[in-house]
Amino acid sequence: MEQIKFGAIDIGSNAVRLLIMSISPDKGDEYFNKELMIRVPLRLGQESFESGKIPENKRKKLIRTMKAFRHLMKVFEVEDYRACATAAMREASNSKEVIKSVKENADIKIEIIDGQEEAQIIYDSHFLYNLNDQHNYIFVDVGGGSTEISLISNGELLQSFSYKIGTVRMLMNKVDSNENDRMRNDLMALKSMYEVKNIIASGGNIIKLNALSNTRKDRKLNIQTLESLNNEIKQHTVEQLIDLYHLKADRADVITFAGDIYITVANTIGATHFIVPKTGLIDGIIHLLFEKWKRKISKKKIKDLEDVTNDNVEDIESENIESVDNDSDKLNNETT
Repeated sequence: MEQIKFGAIDIGSNAVRLLIMSISPDKGDEYFNKELMIRVPLRLGQESFESGKIPENKRKKLIRTMKAFRHLMKVFEVEDYRACATAAMREASNSKEVIKSVKENADIKIEIIDGQEEAQIIYDSHFLYNLNDQHNYIFVDVGGGSTEISLISNGELLQSFSYKIGTVRMLMNKVDSNENDRMRNDLMALKSMYEVKNIIASGGNIIKLNALSNTRKDRKLNIQTLESLNNEIKQHTVEQLIDLYHLKADRADVITFAGDIYITVANTIGATHFIVPKTGLIDGIIHLLFEKWKRKISKKKIKDLEDVTNDNVEDIESENIESVDNDSDKLNNETT
């Protein structure tokens, strides 16, 4: 069977990303191959968190970006796609107008998802396959506008929380102290009920921090190692970080804020290590699209089977009627 391709678009507060993956169903459900990954640093949250609106210049840039993504998905012959927007679009008072404009000009349908759905989609990226389903884990995803925290116990997603705490908000000094208190209180409540040693950390910044820590593949990132690295990075200017660590500008000015959030969560919950899978919202979207495609194919096979069965029944009935007619004619002739 030929490869099936799907597209996922993540419209975040800091960047907009497109992921195209191909899947070979005949090689197993988990044979996923990355075809294309593009990241555009629009930083929609900068104005959304400041003025509560997506400005005209950012709207135009988003439309141009979505047009490019649409063309790329056509080139790669994508079977299906899904575009999800998070905190920046959630909070913008003109988000409906922006979404309508994108649909009219780029033919891309954007869905605004809340924090809990965002956490669920990331969970559906199947990053738990290699984890011990008898243990408890705290899952943390830090974005530009929000932080999603979930409790995973015995392989099940039990609780999810979303906080208006993100790297772009911190850069702009737009995080309400009440949100920090709420997050700490929720974590302390979880700590009192569950023992958690490992945190599953998701997001571009923690993936980069994990790489900079030189943690070996498939090894856990120690909390002390992350604290030391984060403090070291804080000693440099943004320009120095771009030069020394080869960071992009829109990563260099927020990466330590992300580090602070992960460290706060770990220290509050009492965890000692981070597990850093290279998965996130767009990976979860791809998996959900594949599951949707499989259900569609399954329904088609059932319908085709029913059609074949019905055709066979009709043929049998037709043959039986014809046989009865022939027998009747024969009997009439003999009687005559």
